[in-house]
Parts: sequence; structure tokens; C-alpha cells
Amino acid sequence: MAIIEVTNLSKSYGELDVLKQMSFQVEKNDVVAVIGPSGSGKSTMLRSLVHLEQINGGTIRVAGEVLVQDGSYSKPNEIKRIMSKMGMVFQHFNLFPHLTVRENLELAPKIVKGESTAEVRKRCLELLDKVGLSSRASEYPAKLSGGQKQRVAIARALMMNPDILLFDEPTSALDPELTGEVLQVMKRLAEEHMTMIVVTHEMGFAREVANRVMFMDKGEIVEAGPPEQLFTNPQFDRTKAFLNLGLAQQ
Repeated sequence: MAIIEVTNLSKSYGELDVLKQMSFQVEKNDVVAVIGPSGSGKSTMLRSLVHLEQINGGTIRVAGEVLVQDGSYSKPNEIKRIMSKMGMVFQHFNLFPHLTVRENLELAPKIVKGESTAEVRKRCLELLDKVGLSSRASEYPAKLSGGQKQRVAIARALMMNPDILLFDEPTSALDPELTGEVLQVMKRLAEEHMTMIVVTHEMGFAREVANRVMFMDKGEIVEAGPPEQLFTNPQFDRTKAFLNLGLAQQ
């Protein structure tokens, strides 16, 4: 059974159709890279999965549970439970500046899940070690580089033990020399079989790490498939044009 099922997803802002009857599935342990030009609806689609955008029509199921069906949302307590299965990593980190790295990680498990301080602290230190930031636990975000902030944001998302991680252009706010350290953490998560949907402009990551790639344009999924197929033998002119432009800019 697919861990995420999306059927006829639509979203509009007034007269502007941002998502047009999108349908796709994500299987457990998939790493799905979502590529496409700016303004194609990639981030809106991702935010719709975690209820940060309210859709106008369609159905979203997460691990078989209905988040929204034919445009009608489930009850708030059910939405909250379903959302706990997913973690989100944003483009601009969204760390709390007045909290230390450790406090940023520990806040949600204590408040949302009511976990004990000892249990949360143990997992916090394990995850900071995982992302290579054990020595920065007592630092404030202002003292960190962009790459370090994003690695903290990934660790914070993992603190809630999600089944699925969503990444919204996690490296686009970073200098090129800092991008690699974040992608390396994401690559390790993929090797550990974490289910991930990654909106990205990093074609190398999409090609090497993802097992499926979706190309979006103008609110539609134009083409989807294994990276070796999509990158070497795209079937549609819009895909070819986008990939040719991307290669020319590298």
C-alpha cells in the first residue's frame, strides 16, 4: 500500500489555478525528487500534504488514513494525528532564534508528545551526532552557518520520529559550498530507507539519490519515472526543454 496517495489535487488562488488535478503515489522507502521551473506549484503541492495549504479539491491519504477526501477535510484531531506521521524541512530553516540548538530539537517532543526530558535529551544528542553537530548543542542559531542551521532543522524534524520527511528546496538558501554538507545528510537518510519527498533544483541529487523523479510545470505533473529514464530519455518537450536549460546553466 502506498504511504501517500494523492488523487485529483487542485488548488487555486482566485482565478489562478496553482495545482491542476494532480495525482501520484509515494511508496514506503521511496525518495521522490520533485523538479520543475519556479512557479510550477512544487512547494504548494508539498505544503498541501502537511496541511499548510488548504486545497480546493481532491483527496490525500497518508498511510491509508484520509487527510482530505474530495475537498472535505477530516476532523482536527484526526488531521493532527495524520500530520504527526510527517516531518517538514523548510527552505529558510525556521529555527527559533531565542532557543539553543538543543532547545530547538527538544521543544516539540516535550510539548506535543509529552515525552520525558531524559528520553528527549538522549534522542536529541543522538540526532545531533547523526548530522555532525554534537559540539553545537548549546549554540544559538545566529552562531551557525546556513548549512549548519539546515542540518539542525533536519535533526529537529527527525525528533518527532516521522514516517515521511518532506523537504522544500532545502539547499536553495545556501551558498554552494554549504550545499554539499546538507545533501550528504539527506543521502544518508535515503540509505537508511527514510521515505522522502524532496522539492529541489539539485539535479545531481535527484539523479543519484532519488528512485523516482516528478517533473512539474504549470501546476501539473508532466512526467514521472526513474531518474535514469527521465534524465536520459524524457518523453515530453517541456521536460526536455527544462533539463536542457538546467544542464546549460551548470
